[in-house]
Amino acid sequence: MSPRLTLPAVAATVVSALLLSACASQKAPATADVAVSQAAVESAAQAGAAELAPAELTSAREKFTRANQALKERDYKLASELATQAQAEAKLAQSKATSAKATSAADAVQENIRVLREELDRANSANK
Repeated sequence: MSPRLTLPAVAATVVSALLLSACASQKAPATADVAVSQAAVESAAQAGAAELAPAELTSAREKFTRANQALKERDYKLASELATQAQAEAKLAQSKATSAKATSAADAVQENIRVLREELDRANSANK
């Protein structure tokens, strides 16, 4: 004789399955968001943000750490939100670092041009 499933047992099973699938569907995007934010933080650090945009990089790292903690605690919504914020902060830090490097390079070029003009003026004055 096979055991009969009652309507409440079937309903409970269906609800449990739906809840588990909902949790799993939230976990995947949150995990991906945290991974993307980690890559963004690492990229910003490699771009020199630690020296050129330390406040932004520190904020990105803190938010990434909090996102990781939320992920471990299975608070997938918070993990995703914090990961998105960390990614934005990291991109800002990287942009500031890149901008600072470009400004420094442009200043160096301008200085080289100034020195060359002085040398050219001196050479022209000596030939007169």
